[in-house]
Amino acid sequence: MSLNRRAVAIAAAATATLLTLTACGGSGSENTTAADGSTQPATLMLNWYPYGEHAPFYYGVEKGIFAEHGINLKIDAGQGSTKTVQAVGSQQVDFGWADTPAVLSNIDKGVKVKSAGVFLQTTPSAVQVFADSGINTPKDLVGKTIAVSAGDAPTTTFPIYLEKVGVPADQVKQQSLDAAGKMSALMSGRVDGLIGFAHDQGPTIANKSGREMRYLRYSDAGLNFYSNGLIANTETLSDNTELAQQMVEATSEAFAAAVADPEGAVDAMAGKDPQMPPREVLLEQWRQTIPLLSTPATAGKAPGVNSEADWKSTIATLNEAGLLETAKEPSEYWESSISPRGNE
Repeated sequence: MSLNRRAVAIAAAATATLLTLTACGGSGSENTTAADGSTQPATLMLNWYPYGEHAPFYYGVEKGIFAEHGINLKIDAGQGSTKTVQAVGSQQVDFGWADTPAVLSNIDKGVKVKSAGVFLQTTPSAVQVFADSGINTPKDLVGKTIAVSAGDAPTTTFPIYLEKVGVPADQVKQQSLDAAGKMSALMSGRVDGLIGFAHDQGPTIANKSGREMRYLRYSDAGLNFYSNGLIANTETLSDNTELAQQMVEATSEAFAAAVADPEGAVDAMAGKDPQMPPREVLLEQWRQTIPLLSTPATAGKAPGVNSEADWKSTIATLNEAGLLETAKEPSEYWESSISPRGNE
């Protein structure tokens, strides 16, 4: 299924889910809000400064979705998934929004966190080029220079992508730069493309350059692994299970609502952070996020419902890429008992 068709399918499914949730008075959980209407404070640290992917959290706060689930949510900007994972592991914040490869590698290093559900279940990893660059297919990458960021998941799995599309890795030059450096290098013509999250960097580059972008997506080549999702400290998951369950259900409902109302979701971000992109970029970023919210195994299910088979595939891929030392069972990384209830 193409990304556009998948986006339509997800939007329809999310609308149906939202209607079901509304009809049931919430998520299907009967005790999400205290009898007196009180809420419990909770802090969520994002993976980065706010961008379009994060619209559901702001929309969920504005529409009272988190409050309905008994949570007074405070949203903090992040500075990379690894720092977010470590902040959750040291209990500086209650919950985190982080890239699954970073979550798994930090768990292997002893950080006491687990996934409470991955929401971006199709990887946004892609080679991003200008549409007028002459790079139309993966084969056109031969002889080109691509900006990468050493150690991150899109870069580490790039050789697997090249193998799947039949391009010898030694025929593509890689130039290692940080996130800002990659975008600057592409816009100045110093590199032919960059590797990163298509739903994040791509719309920003298109807006700044005035040029259309083309994406050579890993998922189109049959390479997929989990991306961003909700994480919690292991103590929170074991000792404050009710809060974790409420957070997962509220997040799922907020995502379904944002899929059904993209414009309203993005409007909820207005003025929340001075480093946010312009509204039109936020909207495009969120629209490009929507097709990433499921895989064939979770199509039609509520946002945040995970498949064990997808978890195993993700773990195997990250192990092959060298991001994990061993391919452990999903239960080592994922608390499967915390899931949107009543709407799987």
